[in-house]
Amino acid sequence: MITLTVNGQTHEIDAEPDTPLLWVLRDFLGHNGAKYGCGIACCGACAVHVDGNSIRSCIVPASAAEGSDIRTIEDLDNHPVQQAWIEHQVPQCGYCQSGMIMAAKGLLDRNPEPSDADIDAAITWGLTSAMFGEILIDSGATRQKNFNEYELVRISHIPTIETVILPPADTPGSGGECGAPPAV
Repeated sequence: MITLTVNGQTHEIDAEPDTPLLWVLRDFLGHNGAKYGCGIACCGACAVHVDGNSIRSCIVPASAAEGSDIRTIEDLDNHPVQQAWIEHQVPQCGYCQSGMIMAAKGLLDRNPEPSDADIDAAITWGLTSAMFGEILIDSGATRQKNFNEYELVRISHIPTIETVILPPADTPGSGGECGAPPAV
């Protein structure tokens, strides 16, 4: 049994400890906002917050989140980041937007006035930006670029990435890097 606190409610879940948090959220608890995209922590479609940090839930074992405060897109209620997404028509296909919204919210919670470098470090992924261009946040406003010059990503162009679960002391920064989980 795994005990998780998700969106302020505690749940006892009969899942294997190494079950990815994403599948526990989706299959056991019905929180379907976080999506499966790549399975190697690169696309961000699975982003949720664990203790205020945006993490890629596809590679984090559910047991690693026990005792933590887990927040999903379902916990947001007309948040300003969601409103900006609508106002600036950010969504493309929409598949990974919940993950991108969670990453943007996490960044703005930690740093209400991020620099371009802060934004680049926190939000440099997403299925749409990987395939079609970039989605940028500029002085609190979102903007898009390069969508007229897109090039579809082919499987043969995606690099091979070894996924490694690191001990907490060895984890990378809170934004996470492809193939390695951020600190939980």
